[in-house]
Amino acid sequence: MKITQISEHIWSLKIWMLIPIHVWIVKDEDGVTLVDAGIPFMAKGIQQFIETLNAGPLKRVMLTHGHGDHTGAILKILNVTQVPIFAHRIEIPYIEGELPYPRRKKAAISIPKQITQALPETNQGVLQTMGGLTPYLTPGHSPGHVVYYHQQDQVLLAGDLFTAKKGELRKPMAMFTADMTEAIRSSSIVREIKPLRLEVCHGSSVLQPANQLDTYLKS
Repeated sequence: MKITQISEHIWSLKIWMLIPIHVWIVKDEDGVTLVDAGIPFMAKGIQQFIETLNAGPLKRVMLTHGHGDHTGAILKILNVTQVPIFAHRIEIPYIEGELPYPRRKKAAISIPKQITQALPETNQGVLQTMGGLTPYLTPGHSPGHVVYYHQQDQVLLAGDLFTAKKGELRKPMAMFTADMTEAIRSSSIVREIKPLRLEVCHGSSVLQPANQLDTYLKS
C-alpha cells in the first residue's frame, strides 16, 4: 500500500488491482475519518496507518457510494473498531441490496442492513459537514454518489465522479456508471467549489480541476 500525504489534513492510501484504488484518511480535532473503504485486504493497512498516524481514533467512515471497491474493507474494520458508516440516503437501498444498481440485473448486498446511516442533512436537504468534510450530492456514477470537500485544505475527494490520468480529468468508467449524462452534469460541482486539488479513486491527482472542466465537457 502506498501512502501519500496530499495536504495538511489528508492522506491517500493506494493499492493497484489492474487499476489504482484510493481511499483517504482525514484528520480532525476529534480523530480520524476514513473516506471510502476500498477492497477487503486493505483493512489491515488502513488500521495500521491510523495507529501510526497517532492523530486519534477512527471516528467514522464516509462513503462516496456503495460499489464493492469502495466498501470492501468495512466489515473487517468493524470487527476491530465499531464506528458509524455514512452514505447518502439515496444510496443506502442499493448498498443494502434492496434495489439493483441501474444497469445491473440483480441487487447485491455491499453492507448488511442497519449498519449504514444517512449523511445528516437539514430540512432543506443541505448535507452537513462532519470531520472537516462537506458532502455534495453528485449522482450519475451511482444514484446517491457524493463528493467530499475539505474547505480548509481546498481538496475535493471525488470518488468515482471522474477518473484521471497524468493529472487530466477523464470520465468515470462507463461500464460501472449508471447514467453517464447525469454524471457529466454533476461535474459542475468542480466549477462551483473551485478546489485547488481533486482526488479520484481510480487515477491521479488533478490540480486546479476547474480550469479543465470546459475541455472535459467537450471530450
